[in-house]
Amino acid sequence: MATKEGWRGRFFEDFEIGDIYQHPLGRTVTTTDNMWFSLLTQNTAPIHFDHHYAAQTTFGKPLVDSTFTLALVTGQSVTDISQNVFANLGWDEVRLPRPVFEGDTIYSQSEVLEKRESRSRPDVGIIAVKTTGYNQDGKLVITFKRTLMVYKRGRAPEIPRLAPESGDV
Repeated sequence: MATKEGWRGRFFEDFEIGDIYQHPLGRTVTTTDNMWFSLLTQNTAPIHFDHHYAAQTTFGKPLVDSTFTLALVTGQSVTDISQNVFANLGWDEVRLPRPVFEGDTIYSQSEVLEKRESRSRPDVGIIAVKTTGYNQDGKLVITFKRTLMVYKRGRAPEIPRLAPESGDV
């Protein structure tokens, strides 16, 4: 039986301005996600982890920490955008047009906006994408522009691909 190579992500040469990647995985946000992320990042706003407090707000329930939403949607894009990242250069124009609530499922996509050679590093190129996150109803919950350096093909560090030992277990 032949061994098939798995997906290794895109390299700089693979990106074209105007390409849109619909990221393959959605993620349902849980109460635990929201509480842990808020507490891990020392976000003390009770609207994220105190259900009694949150019930008294306009929303009537906890809001998901917006930096969790940014991190989640960025993470969803890695498979298509930054599997071969050299470095993130920045997130700009972050917008949160609707709140995310515990129990929402978030999906995302990214559009390639810019692509250029790096002037200082010959092994990488620079791309900029606009990433959009939306909930299970298709309602926009986050947009942002992200700029990053991506390795060129054949220039990224090697990931070891070890074969398991053979024999009876």
